Amino acid sequence: MKKSIIIPLTIMAFAATACHRGDSTENNPLLTTPTTPYGTPQFDKIKIEHYEPAFNVALAEARSDIEAIVRNPEPPTFDNTIVALERSGSRLNTVATIFFALQGAETSDEMEAIAERLQPQLVEYTNDIYLNPVIFERVKSVYDNRAAYDLDTQDSMLLDKTYKSFIRGGAGLDEAGKERYRAITSELSTLSLKFEQNVLAATNAFTLNIPTADSAKVAELPAFVRESMADEAAARGEEGWTITLQMASYAPFMTYSSDRELKEKLWRASNTRAIGDHDNCGIAKRIAELRLELAELFGYPNYAAYVLEEKMAGNVATVNAFIDELLTATKDRALDEVATLQRYAIESGLYGADFQLMPWDWSYVSEKYKNDRYAISNEEVKQYLELESVKKGIFNLAEKLYGITFVANKEIPVYHPDVVAYEVHEADGSLTGIIYMDFFPRATKRGGAWMTNYRPMYTEADGTEVRPIVTLCGNFTKPTSSTPSLLTFDEFETFLHEFGHCLHGLFAEGKYASLTGTGVYQDFVELPSQIMENWATEKEFLDLFAVNYKTGEKMPQELIDKIVAAKNYLAAYGNVRQLSFAMNDMAWHTITEPVAVSVEEFERTATEPTRITPYISGTAMSPAFSHIFGGGYAAGYYGYKWAEVLEADAFSLFEEKGIFNSDVAGSFRENILSKGGSEHPMTLYVRFRGHKPETKALIDKILK
Repeated sequence: MKKSIIIPLTIMAFAATACHRGDSTENNPLLTTPTTPYGTPQFDKIKIEHYEPAFNVALAEARSDIEAIVRNPEPPTFDNTIVALERSGSRLNTVATIFFALQGAETSDEMEAIAERLQPQLVEYTNDIYLNPVIFERVKSVYDNRAAYDLDTQDSMLLDKTYKSFIRGGAGLDEAGKERYRAITSELSTLSLKFEQNVLAATNAFTLNIPTADSAKVAELPAFVRESMADEAAARGEEGWTITLQMASYAPFMTYSSDRELKEKLWRASNTRAIGDHDNCGIAKRIAELRLELAELFGYPNYAAYVLEEKMAGNVATVNAFIDELLTATKDRALDEVATLQRYAIESGLYGADFQLMPWDWSYVSEKYKNDRYAISNEEVKQYLELESVKKGIFNLAEKLYGITFVANKEIPVYHPDVVAYEVHEADGSLTGIIYMDFFPRATKRGGAWMTNYRPMYTEADGTEVRPIVTLCGNFTKPTSSTPSLLTFDEFETFLHEFGHCLHGLFAEGKYASLTGTGVYQDFVELPSQIMENWATEKEFLDLFAVNYKTGEKMPQELIDKIVAAKNYLAAYGNVRQLSFAMNDMAWHTITEPVAVSVEEFERTATEPTRITPYISGTAMSPAFSHIFGGGYAAGYYGYKWAEVLEADAFSLFEEKGIFNSDVAGSFRENILSKGGSEHPMTLYVRFRGHKPETKALIDKILK
């Protein structure tokens, strides 16, 4: 998916990971103090054989930390219990963060096997903490007597979060309930990992090769698409041109090819991933069933009710009303957009009078329509969005808004030759943090784009501030032998989006790692990222870098206006499409009994209110819906739209005061980006904006 994010690992997140074997190892780069600049991971020294011994040592240390809390003879206090828990297992956090971040960005069969072996022990470790009655009694004692402690805002939030984590982690269950909770969480972690492995395997398993003899099939494609396909074929030892299901390969072909037969084959392959081969259908149903059972253990009617209690939305009724409001306001416009493209395809002569617009036609017909109606094409826009220039422009934007600078450091080891590490500094020269940038697709990397941490920001017991290390991963268009990497406008927006997440991580301030950076409510975490997309069509920003890579000409205002018009035209369709994902997610997590029908039938029923293009039998997105079955967005996918409401309202202040206004940016940094999860997100938002956000701001943006 385009807008994807990995939340930094915390103790709770370890319920989805694990650890095994443990040969004693000296000089293990995962265990020794890094000699690299700023203590960055020693990627140049880490080998596959280092992981399990490191986990073994780190897990033993973490258990020792917990045992020390259990055996502490002193009465429980905020420091010896709550802070001690927060700081326990520090080495385990480090090892796990590196391993699981790389599992997404640079995996291998060996890493996947290690993850499977690790799973049971880390789940057991997490459960042993939350289900330990002695620890819970200490936590409860501090929580019940919190008025006796001199707690600041961060302390109070940490105490509240810790206590709730124990309650939601099974501490209040009876012995039978605790035993069942252990079994459920263990099975869920294994299934979620398997789900992700199947999606990656299914994505990599399909390719479509067009042999040299069929060169007519690629003659109409832009040169950069043909070259990319030829490079892919050559890399695989094939002749001609090859397309994969990676978006950087799949999307350009679907956009520029008129061959409906090939596009239907590709579309069906993409929309049947993990159905049959590498099958996830049974896994998805079992995950949903286990989540329901887990919620019922705690007295909730469904899993969404359990999850949403700790989100801004608060409950299922609020989320459903939110989705319904957006759908009601925009569906008719979306249907009009589909009907317009249907008429255009026939009236323009693209296809005959009997043409029926199908999902695999959408990219091609909409691109043609956009080119005719707005005299704009992806190919034209790409000429102004050369990746290196875009990167410099985004760095420049951050400097104008926040006063920070980026300097590449080749002395910092990286995990793949494509990756570049940058130091980020404040205006006074102090270190903000480190950011890795990893732009291009490969078979060892999952699809989509995301940000994650290699080290969160926190403050050590002696007051030393530890600055964050973050990474931005994408799957952008690769350079070819004759053309640099030129981004589509969608890729450009994605870059801005993930960069916003990175700023959230880089600007983190606070005492406790679990409360800094992106450690916030899930339906709030997309605000810092989605607000950045607004700059994508601001002429004042684009003039900083967006020049034609051949001529040096700045992107003209006329072209920007066309981009905005074309973007606005399909806004309702895009909105309804996102709402279909949210409705599918909510359906899976509001079940009150196991799903008895097929995944395809369940999904079709759940998303029928959002249907605006023909249903295609035999397809379903759920088996590849990593956000909700493999990632952390279960009962939370609506959060993307929720955050759009926030960002539409928030950016209006920049529009009013100036898109580079340092006062507004400073307030956004101080009240949103730097605060992390130290306060309730609505409190932070109102402090920045002066009022609560309204849905109308987003609806007006979609329908304008």
